[in-house]
Amino acid sequence: MSAFIPYGAYWSTPFARWQGSFAHLHSIEFAAHVTKSALAERDIGVEAFDFAAYGLTVPQYRSFYGTPWFTAMIGATHLAGPTVNQACATGARLLSTAMGEMATSGVQTALIASGDRTSNGPHAYYPAPDKPGGTGIGENIVMESFNRDPFAKCAMVDTADNVARKVGITTEEQHEVAAYRATQYEDALKDDRAFQKRYMAAAFAVPDAGFRKTIKTLNGDEGIYPSSPEKMASLKPVMPEGSVTFAGQTHPADGSAALVVCATEDRARDLGKPGAPIIEVLAVAQGRDDVAHMPAAPIRAAHRALDLAALTIDDIDVIKSHNPFAVNDIAFARAFDLDWKKMNNFGSSLVWGHPQGPTGLRALIEMIEELEIRGGGTGLFQGCAAGDSAMAVILKVR
Repeated sequence: MSAFIPYGAYWSTPFARWQGSFAHLHSIEFAAHVTKSALAERDIGVEAFDFAAYGLTVPQYRSFYGTPWFTAMIGATHLAGPTVNQACATGARLLSTAMGEMATSGVQTALIASGDRTSNGPHAYYPAPDKPGGTGIGENIVMESFNRDPFAKCAMVDTADNVARKVGITTEEQHEVAAYRATQYEDALKDDRAFQKRYMAAAFAVPDAGFRKTIKTLNGDEGIYPSSPEKMASLKPVMPEGSVTFAGQTHPADGSAALVVCATEDRARDLGKPGAPIIEVLAVAQGRDDVAHMPAAPIRAAHRALDLAALTIDDIDVIKSHNPFAVNDIAFARAFDLDWKKMNNFGSSLVWGHPQGPTGLRALIEMIEELEIRGGGTGLFQGCAAGDSAMAVILKVR
């Protein structure tokens, strides 16, 4: 089954490095605040939607109420829907969820949104009354998720080192990718951020925690480190006997993103910009790799998506990845005999950061805009997620 995205009916906040300008904001309330404004700017009323889903990977206060709370805050009290969590693949899973509802429940127009705050992540306590003294266990949800896969028994960075060893990827090549990705991101900042302004506010007003007043303004992403080959060369690998340095991986961040999905081309035309191109989703797929080899999982997901769309990698014009590690892009490029320099024009999560849930949505939005700039074509998004898993999306702009 295909689905359609109205051109321009999507948006992203800037991404702010954790403990930065969004650290004080409840992620669901913040996403609702942004969504209300974005829908009003596009003259899309909430009555246009008959389904919604919200993606969240870092629990927030009262997040048990999830999507119904989010939709109520934007004035859409008629909308129910699931709250989705597939770690860093949440964006693609939201799209798949909407398409599934269209296939099984007759949904015509869906709003999918995600917002996460890795800053100040919750610290959970799990009671254990059957243990000596009744003492339970605690968990720092953000940090411990990064540092310990309960099945693979390793940190996420270990999975990148494992793939680097298996494929034969050096630290120097990872640094080369990181430096090149930084120059691609700089292309999105040219002409006063012309590319980013296609989907992001030119000047983003940061609200206070009560959403009553603006406390500062962001002109694009916050907290991106400038690329320096000299500084990268001085870095040592994070793990003993590993190859991945801090320069070869992304940083946690806060932010939100959303897009509209329609069951029919006519509906997408109604909600998109007049005379705009048509965006058709051709396939969504997932994959899982060997234990503790997370950065290689997008290879399997992409193969599955290509098979579903009856395409080959040679049919793809634009590739975007969620690349928490430079290793991801190198391994993917080698598997498909590609030049990794041809991937991730205008930026990627390796540079602009990783708020988890909305990361893939922003990459999809950037892929759509790149395809529109080139006059149409077919794009492949792929990205890994916790548990050595991944998802891939293929769409066409015409």
